[in-house]
Amino acid sequence: MLSSPARPLAFRSVNADIPSRFERDQMYSSLNHGNSVSTRSMLTGDLKKVARRSWTVPQAFQFCERLARDHFENFPVASLMVPKEKRPHVHAIYSFARIADDYADEPGLTLAERVDSIAEWEEQLIDVYRGHAHHPVFVALRETVDHFEIPIDLFQRLLRAFRSDVTTHRYESFEDVLEYCENSANPIGRLMLLLFNYRSETTMEFSDSICTALQLTNFWQDVAVDLKKDRVYIPVDDIREFGYSEEELLSLQCSQAFKDLMCYEVERTEQMFQEGKPLLSDVGSDLKMELKLTWNGGMRILKKIEQQDYNVLARRPSLSLLDKTSILFSSLVG
Repeated sequence: MLSSPARPLAFRSVNADIPSRFERDQMYSSLNHGNSVSTRSMLTGDLKKVARRSWTVPQAFQFCERLARDHFENFPVASLMVPKEKRPHVHAIYSFARIADDYADEPGLTLAERVDSIAEWEEQLIDVYRGHAHHPVFVALRETVDHFEIPIDLFQRLLRAFRSDVTTHRYESFEDVLEYCENSANPIGRLMLLLFNYRSETTMEFSDSICTALQLTNFWQDVAVDLKKDRVYIPVDDIREFGYSEEELLSLQCSQAFKDLMCYEVERTEQMFQEGKPLLSDVGSDLKMELKLTWNGGMRILKKIEQQDYNVLARRPSLSLLDKTSILFSSLVG
């Protein structure tokens, strides 16, 4: 899932360095004074404070674990379906992306501060590939990059997407949206495959189809949510093609034209899920269940959009307990 101009660092084992539960509890107390890691604090001078202290590899991984756990609702990949020895590395990748995403999205920063913060975060990433790391996220990420021979390109593509979140709020064509997905979603799937040592380009391409479909599903699910941030991911060309308008969208008018438009977007997203489905049989048992849950969950959201007659403006489609139970069952027997 990655390729980079930088050479990977030398291999080092980290699994033996993960602290016991008692040591973790002591560490949490000393690092956070009993409080959870706040990503908001990562966006202030606390970031520099955190980077100035000396972090051991175990402490860095536990910092990332705490950050991931505080945001577990947004991080299904770090579920118990992931083998225990992989989780610290998943937490490290998540934490890198989480903080960068907060630079792009959290309130309280000017546009210039957001752009500068993402640029500084990228400089720290580049330092990792030069063999230097100070912030705990990068201390942990260096171990992950080293252990799995991960090149820098995929991380930089994620940062490119976060910059787009700051500077671009409309997409003229579907190709423009797909280009955004190539940076925002596809690198995550490729990174996960690398953690499980799946490296064939065919496998990566199947992953790209699923990840792009998941990102698009999130866009169609969150049309009303994104409007509050002045973001529209429905291509402008498609809006025009279906006789709808941005003015109607901003006023949340769910006309037949809007429903037809959303039906069109849902159908081609379903096609992308199908194009990526061979990945589910390409991987082994170490990753198969997680991928099945992800694939079935995405498809179920699209079905929920259809069931509410494509009116995502009045109510955000979400999964009920029954839906989740059904997804789990179909993933177990499918």
